[in-house]
Amino acid sequence: MTTKKLKNCPEKKTPNIDTEPRQKSADSYKEARAMKKLFLSLTLSALFVLPISAALKAGETAPDFSARASLAGKEFNFSLRKALNKGPVVVYFYPSAFTKGCDLEAHTFAEEKDKFDAAGATIIGVSADSIARLDAFSSDPNYCAGKFPVASDPDRKIATSYNLTAGNARPGMKDVQGAEIDHDFIERVTFVIGKDGKILATLSSKEDKLSPDQHVERALAVVQKLASK
Repeated sequence: MTTKKLKNCPEKKTPNIDTEPRQKSADSYKEARAMKKLFLSLTLSALFVLPISAALKAGETAPDFSARASLAGKEFNFSLRKALNKGPVVVYFYPSAFTKGCDLEAHTFAEEKDKFDAAGATIIGVSADSIARLDAFSSDPNYCAGKFPVASDPDRKIATSYNLTAGNARPGMKDVQGAEIDHDFIERVTFVIGKDGKILATLSSKEDKLSPDQHVERALAVVQKLASK
C-alpha cells in the first residue's frame, strides 16, 4: 500500500483585526489633512486675486447723484446732472467738516473759487456730515465762506457709488468747535468730471499722497487745462 504524500498547502493568512482598522483610520486622517491644506491654499489664492475696491478712475463714467446741500447756510437740492450742463464739475469727498485738514481744503477752495469760475467749473464738496452741520460750515468765513456748496451723504450712498471707503470716528472724537463727531469719515478723494459725465482725473490722498490743499491745486490745473483747449 502506497501512501500519497500531501502537498504543502500555504497557510491561509488571517486578517489582523487590530491593525487593518487602524491603518484605514490613519489613511482617512491623512486624506482629511491633505484636503484641508488644499482648501486653505485655494482660499488664500482666491483672496489674492479678488479685485480690491478702489476709487473710480479717469475715463470711467461718474455716477449721477442728487443730494441735499447747503450754500452760504441756505439749503437746496444739488444735482450733478444739472451742474454738468454748465461745464466740468469738481466733486470732492472729505472726512468731516470742522476738522483740521477738511477746514484747510474748504478754505483753499474758497480762496481759489474765482479761478474755478473762470475755467467754467462748478465745485461741490461731499461728506457724511448732517445738513445742519453743513449749513454752518458752508457759511463760515473761515471755511467755505459762502463761495461754494457742500452736500450731505449721511448714508454714504454717493461715496459708495464712487467706490470710496469710510471709517468710523473714534468714540468721543470732537471737532475744532468741541462738538462730538457722530458720523463716518469718507476718504479724501477729488474727482474732476467733464461735461460729458466722464471722469477726467481722480485725486486721492491715500494713493497720490496729497495734502488737502494739494487737491485744490491739482483740480484747478485740470479744469484750467481743459478750458484752454
